[in-house]
Amino acid sequence: MELSGSTNEAKVLVIYTGGTVGMLVGHQGYVPEPYFLTETLRSQTRFHDPLQDSLFSNSATVQRFRAWSSGRSRPQSPARGAGDGSQSSTEAIGPTLAVRSSRPIGHTPQPDEWNPLQMRNNHFCTRVSDNVYESRLPSLVTPKAKIPGGTTSKSIRYAILEWNPLLDSTNMDIQDWIRIATEIELNYTFDAFVILHGTDTMAYTASALSFLLEDLGKTVILTGAQIPLSQLRNDAVDNLMGALTIAGNYIIPECCLYFNHTLFRGNRVTKMSSYDLSAFDSPNFPPLVKVGIDISVNWNDVIRQTDLRRFRVHRDMSPHVATLRLFPGISGATIRAFCMPPIRGVVLETFGAGNAPQRPDITAALMDACERGLIIVAISQCTKGLVSDAYETGRALLKIGVIPGGDMTPECALTKLSYLLSKTELSTQDVRNLVGVPLRGELTRPTGSGQAHQTGSTIDQNVESIQQLLSQFVKLTRPPSAAPQANVKTDLIESDAAAPWSWTAAEAATTEAALLPFLVHLAAAKDDIESLKYCLKPAAAEDSVDALKLGMIPGGIANCLESGSGRSPLHVAALNGHGRSVEVLLRAGALVHLRDTLGHTALYLAARQGHEEVVDTLVSAGAILGGTDEHFANLVAKEALEASDQSTLRIWIKAGCKAT
Repeated sequence: MELSGSTNEAKVLVIYTGGTVGMLVGHQGYVPEPYFLTETLRSQTRFHDPLQDSLFSNSATVQRFRAWSSGRSRPQSPARGAGDGSQSSTEAIGPTLAVRSSRPIGHTPQPDEWNPLQMRNNHFCTRVSDNVYESRLPSLVTPKAKIPGGTTSKSIRYAILEWNPLLDSTNMDIQDWIRIATEIELNYTFDAFVILHGTDTMAYTASALSFLLEDLGKTVILTGAQIPLSQLRNDAVDNLMGALTIAGNYIIPECCLYFNHTLFRGNRVTKMSSYDLSAFDSPNFPPLVKVGIDISVNWNDVIRQTDLRRFRVHRDMSPHVATLRLFPGISGATIRAFCMPPIRGVVLETFGAGNAPQRPDITAALMDACERGLIIVAISQCTKGLVSDAYETGRALLKIGVIPGGDMTPECALTKLSYLLSKTELSTQDVRNLVGVPLRGELTRPTGSGQAHQTGSTIDQNVESIQQLLSQFVKLTRPPSAAPQANVKTDLIESDAAAPWSWTAAEAATTEAALLPFLVHLAAAKDDIESLKYCLKPAAAEDSVDALKLGMIPGGIANCLESGSGRSPLHVAALNGHGRSVEVLLRAGALVHLRDTLGHTALYLAARQGHEEVVDTLVSAGAILGGTDEHFANLVAKEALEASDQSTLRIWIKAGCKAT
């Protein structure tokens, strides 16, 4: 769903962990260099347009440029720039953004440097609480641009949280995954997150984060480069710009990986090449976004949260998991040695569609391991395909307790097993049951023959579908005292004897896609649950017509926007205090962080109108105040505090205000 805001500016945090993207050539090859990436991006207008900074006026003028350029010609040291009448470092550097981390950020002040103004201008790090540090980092801002199909021009303001030391991705481990997840949680007021990472283990990190980031409601994108930004010919520029553009303009609440003009679901990706610029592929799942002249989003496959739970981070993964690749001639003794404690889980890379040698020693070794409580997950060694029971050798593995892993990648199967085994509340049987269940879209749900998609639709089915839709319109728009309307189906069939004799599924979907947005907004405004559920039903259906309808409405029908206000059905229901409609919409995948044209979320609108029950529901689903909402809300809460308006104050505090 396209992000909106009154300032036409999205706020993105870039977490720079290391990798080729920011390296320079050293004596022994590419080496990381602190702050090189940030300063290089600052010098390129495509990544930083200082004329967009809010400390200038809103129009690009000669006066603005001369003011900016004259400021840059008089650089001041941080110590002199504050309080002596000269230009401060804030004026030279530009606006800053507050960023938090589990590690100290940047400069640590000395005892004689604890001056509040100096601390702000020099981006000093302060300790907020145990293992939480905060600093104001200089922000960069892209030129304003309109994405293909977008309604307004928008710039992306971002800060770069650079790790010290920068890591080669081959040195990444479980604690680093948890650190990235924690930094996302600490900075969840940002609109989206881009993680710069080395390519060697990027697929592992993307898979791990997809599980650690529970009930994620915002866009998280990993990217990097095969050739560093420091080289004249590189892929770093396109990868970073593409990731920033998607993160700053769309809400795709998944952990994704962007490379070579393509956005993939992170836990579906594997590295395919150490040489090509198209280094990654998702062999068993289509891309979420393709970037060319147009930006094509596959909204049908984007995951949306449907449970009323707040975003949280799981801060543990079991290290006692491993991957074992079968090979011709492998012995039972090798398998027994591999499965010895402390190993608790094994990803078994089998032949073809889940086959393994049927020698007694191998069968006995695997059976003994399963009986001891070891969890063994079978996946295919083939890049494309899945584990099935089509062959007798595959069925034999399932009989002895090996769990089929479907079409999961090796990286995903390993990190999912590590994630599940770290959850102390899950029994061994619980873990076994959950391995084959898609938790984050990481595997394809098995479908029986009775669930096969139909490719066509009859005339009667198409007419019936449109008839039902129009009937809902009649009911919603008719005044309560109005007389019953004529039969819609009869009118449709008899009104035109020369009506077309055929109607394809695509044509039916096009008609419904044009009508549904009006109906769902009307149903949300009137709190008509029956009509609302009728509109949202396609989101859970699997027939081809409903899939087409969803694909024609970006973000799905639950997130369709009014053309003028930019409000979604959730905005409308929250503004009117319709708690039942709000819950129905949230369970259908409505995005709690979506902003209207004025930059307001549903939470802000509900709190402003005093709808306490709706505020409670939205907060339980992960809604937070941010951007312009936070500023206005704090002012209203402060006024309520001064006026001793306890009812209003209570609502704004529930929404997340700090009325002090």
